[in-house]
Amino acid sequence: MPRLIKEHAIVEDRWTLLREAAALADVPLGVPVIVSLALWRAERSALLAREEVGVWLKPDDDPDALAGDVAALPLIAIDFPKFTDGRGYSMALTLRRKHAYAGELRAIGDVLRDQLYYMHRCGFNAFALRSDRSLEDALKSLGDFSGGYQATVAQPTPLFRRRLASAAVRDRSIAANDPQ
Repeated sequence: MPRLIKEHAIVEDRWTLLREAAALADVPLGVPVIVSLALWRAERSALLAREEVGVWLKPDDDPDALAGDVAALPLIAIDFPKFTDGRGYSMALTLRRKHAYAGELRAIGDVLRDQLYYMHRCGFNAFALRSDRSLEDALKSLGDFSGGYQATVAQPTPLFRRRLASAAVRDRSIAANDPQ
């Protein structure tokens, strides 16, 4: 069984990505599957009736097309067909921030170790790496940096606000312990 990184751990991947499924007849029963947005749109009602169906988005798909379905989808995968194609980062932010998607957001395709930290900051919580890459090495990359300055999905409070909050707590503590 293939493995992936999910929630900072290496786990077995029980989902089947159906890149070539063009019709409902191509979708096996009783297996967790990830179908294309095109197939989801064509067969939405029938797929909703099945258990454990996720959707994968190509870089040129519109994540807003899933706006009404985010609560029903346990998994949304975003395809990175090339290392240099960064549109998936914006798609992840759209799904997490604009549509409040709370399920598994998986990066698939040409996913490399160097991208994981930044993908996680955009909202990805699962990563299906290329088969020629080490999951163990990639898992370590999630800790490459101790923090970031900007607000992200992973850390919604920017560094300057976190520092201000820490300083305010420190100042209150000093004031409370000052006998004057």
